[in-house]
Amino acid sequence: MSLSISDITQAAVFAALIAALGLPGQISVGSAGVPITFQSLGVMLTGAILGPKKGTLAVAIFMVLAIAGLPILSGGRNGLTSLSSPTAGFFVGFLPGVFVIGVLTALMMPKYRVPWGIAANLIGGVLVVYICGTIGLMIRADLSLWAAIAANGWFIAGDAVKAVIAALVASQVHRGWPGLITPLRWRRGRIVALDA
Repeated sequence: MSLSISDITQAAVFAALIAALGLPGQISVGSAGVPITFQSLGVMLTGAILGPKKGTLAVAIFMVLAIAGLPILSGGRNGLTSLSSPTAGFFVGFLPGVFVIGVLTALMMPKYRVPWGIAANLIGGVLVVYICGTIGLMIRADLSLWAAIAANGWFIAGDAVKAVIAALVASQVHRGWPGLITPLRWRRGRIVALDA
């Protein structure tokens, strides 16, 4: 679990990428108050390119900076604003989402396969984030479970496209820079590094 200077640098670069993807702003749809943003694409790219350890660190850096008050979320919001709004669950969901994407991606390595990459992005970047987002909508927007689930319907097509884009980009990155992610495997009921 140790981190090298290179690992920390890569994580910092991807934290900055996620922040930069908030610059185009947001598109508000539906009545729940949750906007469409590009930052979820950044989370997918981070997990798919950096894996679970560095990817989780990158999102954690991004979230800490946002909670500290930097206006790096889409629309110029900070983490505290997000946590007190209907988007709270989606923001919180970035962390488990990137971890799941990273683990699923590492399990397929050393060769990145686009179809499996899309599946990993959909599971971590859509399913996991939506579960957290749904809980957040129930708490912050006082929606019922079914109303909160229905509110996610506006985002499914766009997030599916993001999952494909992230997998295609990750495939090219891993082809040009192999070894960014340590491969993981199931052994004796637990996940271990391939070289362990």
